[in-house]
Amino acid sequence: MSLRELVVLGTSSQVPTRHRNHNGYLLRWDGEGFLFDPGEGTQRQFIYANVSVTSVTKIFITHFHGDHCLGLAGIIQRLSLDRVTHPVEVYFPETGRVYYDRLVNASIYAKAFRPIARPVPLSGGIVGGDGNLTIEAYPLNHAVDTVGYRIYEKDVTRFLPEKLKALGVSGPLVGKLQREGAIEWDGKTITKDQVSWVRRGAAFSFIMDTRLTDNCFELAKNADLVVCESTFTKEDSKIAHSYMHMTSEQAAIVADQAGAKNLLLTHFSQRYADSRIFRREAREIFPDAYSARDLARYPFHRPEDAVREETQKSVDDKVEVKQDAAFKVRGAEDSPSADETPVKDAPAKD
Repeated sequence: MSLRELVVLGTSSQVPTRHRNHNGYLLRWDGEGFLFDPGEGTQRQFIYANVSVTSVTKIFITHFHGDHCLGLAGIIQRLSLDRVTHPVEVYFPETGRVYYDRLVNASIYAKAFRPIARPVPLSGGIVGGDGNLTIEAYPLNHAVDTVGYRIYEKDVTRFLPEKLKALGVSGPLVGKLQREGAIEWDGKTITKDQVSWVRRGAAFSFIMDTRLTDNCFELAKNADLVVCESTFTKEDSKIAHSYMHMTSEQAAIVADQAGAKNLLLTHFSQRYADSRIFRREAREIFPDAYSARDLARYPFHRPEDAVREETQKSVDDKVEVKQDAAFKVRGAEDSPSADETPVKDAPAKD
């Protein structure tokens, strides 16, 4: 059985807190392991998450601010230490090549493994993929060159055996129908659409460190899961704009207008102790919004499996959410840590 899930390794912006590590997100997609924005301490978070670093097959860097890339050096050296034999591609903005080279060569180690650099142009469009998956990247609006990523699989046509049988179509005729789209059989024209259905391919979107911009909507278009920065709440929208970040409200607008299925909010400023405030604000616009939590796992299902039903119960401002298998969180508790206090006067730049 294939495994599809997002393992959250960290959710903090700028600096880690007592209970939030720097950024880090591992998307497990069948046999692939896509690591996004490994910040400081990512290698250790893999241990806490009980996931092997060797499962990583591709790495995606949105930009070269430290909270999105400082963990790259440790991950590369760990892959070398474990002598992985599979190729690992690293995608990053092409203008940040000098920082990529410094991180990959940050210290002395036996280079038993060498990553494959995939510099991403800032023009936007397809930057990688294979016969099944396509990788797109689009520039975002931040203080330094930043890109967001979109990964999606192709749609697949599946024949319906009961309909083929009812029409007496079998053997070589099925192959001909697949190739040509229609056949003449038993005095009738039979089209592929009559005896098949299209399984829509899944789509994943990763949007970090940006003001609200048109490319946010392009990245999130019809995505089954959008992971989006929401560094600030709407109360601090002026600060968010000043430092070229988004609010939870803006992230919800993106998910809603782009036709996304689920929204996972993350990259929280240290000034907020309780991340549930982001979820509450986002759900005023987009009900299927969630606040990411360190070491939690979020299922990433094929579209036909995603029957999303949830029952919400609100008691004393604490929201308890019961969900079906389409988006059931496993791992961390959805509550603020008792000893993590708000830091309202902390530096605002994230």
